[in-house]
Amino acid sequence: MNQTVDAPSAPVVSFDDEPLILVDSDDNPLGYMPKAEAHVGEGVLHRAFSIFLFNSAGQVMMQRRAAGKQLWGGFWSNSCCSHPRRGEAIADAAVRRLREEVDVDAAVTWLYKFEYHAQFGDVGAEHELCSVFAAHSDAAIAVNPNEVSEWAYMSPETLDAELADNPDRYTPWLKLEWPRIRQQHWDQVLGVLPV
Repeated sequence: MNQTVDAPSAPVVSFDDEPLILVDSDDNPLGYMPKAEAHVGEGVLHRAFSIFLFNSAGQVMMQRRAAGKQLWGGFWSNSCCSHPRRGEAIADAAVRRLREEVDVDAAVTWLYKFEYHAQFGDVGAEHELCSVFAAHSDAAIAVNPNEVSEWAYMSPETLDAELADNPDRYTPWLKLEWPRIRQQHWDQVLGVLPV
């Protein structure tokens, strides 16, 4: 069952002028650019991360992005995505963002890193070198309504079917990340879950 979000007052955790870390395809830092600027036009390659949060039943927490997001607002996506800050290790950034966005403290396990480019019409694009993480927690979810409008736990099999049957509801990075997790990194995900 989906959980809608009512609370209008919540801390702002994303800023248009937040400096993103620009990188080359080998993840070498090249400089910094404000977040909003890095996403206009075809976008500029920057460092990012994506987290899949699982409960002990093996379900993955999915979120519907807040309508006000610059790119793909209102689309369903994985548990949490964002960018590391200047001088911040990417795993530390992932732990921080889970806390900020869904109010969960959890260790993260790195799965893989990949580069992708996705255009969102004339609005802008994501061009990211993205580290993908898995995490486990049974803590109560309390999403930040500035970031998330709705959320739900979903079984892996349901998400497989959803991406096949209703791909237009989901963000492009999710559609790239989830099949690769299922095909190449599922043993690592199972290792994150309690026995």
